[in-house]
Amino acid sequence: MPEAGTRLNQKLDRIRGGNYRTRNFIIADAKDGDMGGGAGAMGIDPKTNLAHSASVYRSAMKEMVASDLVDIMLMSISSAEVLTANGVFENYDVTPAVRLNEGTDIWGHRGANYRNHQARPFRTARLDRAIALCDLGLYAVTFYNDVDRDVAALNAYSEFRDQASAAGMRHFLEVFNPAFPIDTSDEGIGMYINDAIVRCLAGVAREERPLFLKMQYNGARAMAELAAYDPENLIVGILGGSAGTARDTFELISQAERFGARVALFGRKIYFAEDSMEIVRSMRRVVQGELSPTEAVKAYHDHIDKAGLIATRSLEDDLQVTDPILVSEAQ
Repeated sequence: MPEAGTRLNQKLDRIRGGNYRTRNFIIADAKDGDMGGGAGAMGIDPKTNLAHSASVYRSAMKEMVASDLVDIMLMSISSAEVLTANGVFENYDVTPAVRLNEGTDIWGHRGANYRNHQARPFRTARLDRAIALCDLGLYAVTFYNDVDRDVAALNAYSEFRDQASAAGMRHFLEVFNPAFPIDTSDEGIGMYINDAIVRCLAGVAREERPLFLKMQYNGARAMAELAAYDPENLIVGILGGSAGTARDTFELISQAERFGARVALFGRKIYFAEDSMEIVRSMRRVVQGELSPTEAVKAYHDHIDKAGLIATRSLEDDLQVTDPILVSEAQ
């Protein structure tokens, strides 16, 4: 059995080396929702109207790792401790990763209104604890075109890089869009975010640069620009956002890959699917050109029916593109 992380490292090497093929596309299952949404991120049991337990969430992680369909499993440290102690990663080439900070703009637990405010940098996870579990972590920033907030975020990221380098911790960088409109004059948010990322990383040496990005898909033009900017040093990945329809999931990964993204890090789009393994399997078929997004929705519903599962939406509803950013390039 190859050492855990071999597949991810090989894919990254091929992408950086200009030898990318669709089979090298990287998929991560982002099950770190407890660090932003608390117990509510586990989903609500319709029978009790209470949040599912951590064991339910972690069972889903174990099943996904065992399927070997993803390249990375992103977790909180508390979940990573449990899965590592249970030997979950020992027999599969899935790279464990942990979230290493949680700025206040991801604090989305029930009754909270933190997302209505600019983010404050915050970290719970200790690097000395994290490195005992894995050598890959996620660090997140948000830019607001506000000098005080952005300087605070950049200084916190600089401090993190120093500590991560000393600890031997690799990282990937998540860049959120602000949760509310900000003033970018006549420029769209996508171009503002692109420039903020490039400016943020231009002075960072290779040894401390992120392995790849995790960011919101801001449309074809913005994605193509950033992906083509410095592909040897800046691999672009997308986050999944809300669960949406199955068509949204397949359109997002299809469009992002077509315009240069090489990584998808989806959380709710996987966890809240009727069949998490089948949705990931279908995502790979879309990326590799075996199915169009529309065909993938139909095939996915056919699987749901044959498996005796209850579909969240009708096929007609699940075929709809509900995310406005995807409409113009929908296939």
